[in-house]
Amino acid sequence: MSGGRYRYLFSPLRVGPLVVRNRIVFSAHLTNYAQDGLPSEQHAEYYAARAAGGAGLIITEEHSTHVTDWPYEKLIHGFHREVIPGYRRITEAVHAHGTPILAQLNHNGGQASSMYSRLPVWAPSPVPDPMFREVPKAIDAREIAEVVAGYGTVAGHCAEGGFDGVELQCSHSSIVRGFLSPATNKRTDAYGGSLHNRARILLEIIDAVREAIGPERALGVRLCGDELIEGGTTIDEAVEVAKLVEATGKVDYINTSIGVATSTLFMIEASMAIPPGYALFIANAIRDAVRLPVIGVGRIKDPVQAERALAEGHCDLVGVVRGQIADADFVAKARAGHATEIRTCLSCNQECVGRMGLNRWLGCIENPRTGKESVPLPMPGPRPQRVLVVGGGPAGLQAASTAAQRGHHVTLFERNETTGGQVTLAASVPSRAEFLDVVRNLLAECQRYGVDIKTGAEASAELLRSESPDAVVLATGAKPKKPYWAGDLERVVDVRDVLEGRATPDGEVVVLDDLGFHQATSVAELLADRGCSVRITTSGMVVGQDLGVTLDMETFNVRAHAKGIRQHTDEVILGASEVDGRIVLQVLTHTTGVTTERTCDWVVCATHQAPEDELWQELKGAPFPVYRAGDCVTPRRAHAAVIEGHRVGVAL
Repeated sequence: MSGGRYRYLFSPLRVGPLVVRNRIVFSAHLTNYAQDGLPSEQHAEYYAARAAGGAGLIITEEHSTHVTDWPYEKLIHGFHREVIPGYRRITEAVHAHGTPILAQLNHNGGQASSMYSRLPVWAPSPVPDPMFREVPKAIDAREIAEVVAGYGTVAGHCAEGGFDGVELQCSHSSIVRGFLSPATNKRTDAYGGSLHNRARILLEIIDAVREAIGPERALGVRLCGDELIEGGTTIDEAVEVAKLVEATGKVDYINTSIGVATSTLFMIEASMAIPPGYALFIANAIRDAVRLPVIGVGRIKDPVQAERALAEGHCDLVGVVRGQIADADFVAKARAGHATEIRTCLSCNQECVGRMGLNRWLGCIENPRTGKESVPLPMPGPRPQRVLVVGGGPAGLQAASTAAQRGHHVTLFERNETTGGQVTLAASVPSRAEFLDVVRNLLAECQRYGVDIKTGAEASAELLRSESPDAVVLATGAKPKKPYWAGDLERVVDVRDVLEGRATPDGEVVVLDDLGFHQATSVAELLADRGCSVRITTSGMVVGQDLGVTLDMETFNVRAHAKGIRQHTDEVILGASEVDGRIVLQVLTHTTGVTTERTCDWVVCATHQAPEDELWQELKGAPFPVYRAGDCVTPRRAHAAVIEGHRVGVAL
């Protein structure tokens, strides 16, 4: 499908004083790129890359409007005039590609902590947020006026810094959302009670911001259509707020959102367990009620889905965030008719949402350049090299693709009949099929850049030496390793034994979760679907504890409950034996020091693997450089494999 055959996606649209060249919006999202409260060069190059890639409109991450708002360390403090030079670097970099850019303004209200500001958290009412668990100060009329004025001040800074307008975040994490929501606004004054009273602060902020930016800049409002919490805002009230916003005559578009950034965050930045387009009903309902352009969102990951959202009348513009994090050229590739070349987002949330949750800067599991746009790559060497890559998992495919893109002649050997490595197994379980996109994307890149891929080909040390290459890259992965206590018990197996078909557990199965990620939870679901009675045990405080970082915890627990999967925590397996055809486990509950016996038919272990480094050992002293990438260095997750594959490919 060429760009010309998208009927709606590449049609221009007027948004207030702006005309956007297409309907794809790079919506606001956190990056953690700020340095000492100021925008950085990392910001400028990150947004510029998406502008160069064809985004119709860019909306930056939030800019704090008041000194009391400092919920996380690397927040842009828009209330300081010192931000203006950084603003100009961002806007000039983006405008160089003809793309308009807006700044999102926000005060997080009670969804915050005083840890950084050392000031009380401000909110409409003293209702503590369930994540931060800090009772906020209910602000009085004077402080409300101060908050409103703060929005005007920062809007003025943004105008001075060259932004084409601003967006007010009144959605998933905002003091304005706090005022709008009956769940968090318990006031009895002019700012509480009726919907019009609860919306009063928003209307005052709109007045202040429009005065600050004038008529020549765009003003948008982002609303939460359903907080998904008890007593919270629902779509009917959100529609009424949208009507109030439009009635001001001062707003140019409405953006949409779903969920609350702390209570129901897993529905804002949904993982692959949530279907694409899941939040479009909100944009649809608001669009039916107002004449302003409406932005729709909800895990829209490819241009066909975006076109469908427009064609079906759900929205006027489409927010595509993670899709453009994964591939800065998302729009350009679609317009040129090369949509199949887009590096499709996995919705795995490991390096975007997950890194942010760990207070690291935003990256992407399959794009090693995301967040590093401001760091130039070294020039390729003076001559192309003959490079042999061993292993067709993500590390090997990324190394091969990168090396080929930099002009080298690359041959990749994969001993199996298909590429993919452990990613293929990870994608074979319930709710994880999209994870295979990382392999599909990398394989397509290798084919485009001329990598000679040989599957079903075992690359021995002798073969590699006989080829006399300029360099060899080993990406041979890792292999299962039984726990010390398992001995030679045949019914104690690894998750890979199950997924690769070497073991078919039945009856009562204990799944051991030593890794705290998808390995144990995924195989537990698979076995439950096959009719097994499944119990997951872990030494951690929760099963699959890292699923909380990627926002998969809630959806897994819903499915686990429906499938009858039992979860046991704080347990360590000390030993195992076979008695009358069943496995008897010695289990220590380490919170009490009590050891008990537990019987089952099978044990499936999600435990640490061992690197497959035999070829590395055999090639020591080879007459050519040998590099390693991924699990054959030491077993980790897919992002490490991709990063190391890229690093090696660049170094050649």
